[in-house]
Amino acid sequence: MAQWWHADRGTIDSIEIDLRVGGRWRYAMTASGGFPVVFHGEYLEIVPAERIVSTEVFEGRPEAAATSTVTFTDSPRGTTLAILVQHKNRANRDIHLHSGMEDGLQEAVDHLEEVAAAQGSREG
Repeated sequence: MAQWWHADRGTIDSIEIDLRVGGRWRYAMTASGGFPVVFHGEYLEIVPAERIVSTEVFEGRPEAAATSTVTFTDSPRGTTLAILVQHKNRANRDIHLHSGMEDGLQEAVDHLEEVAAAQGSREG
């Protein structure tokens, strides 16, 4: 997580992961502009190599909490990762869409792909 979650938008301060149903997670960084960016949640469902479902709360906007479903699918080129973020209402969804979080997540996932490719080349 520390190698990719920051998306070149700041410095990781802490990453806490208790990867089990009912376990909690929290990611904190200081953004390049000097302000904190902190998310936390609870794992609701874990199906190894298939799916992780958790709550997702941006601590700067706790009223816009969401549920995230991450799915992993085998493909000829490796594993495909898909992320579905579901909000309780359109207003909360729009907060997410217009906050820059979606762009930041895409950049983070791009870094994750680089980390996975580097790890694969070391193992291959």
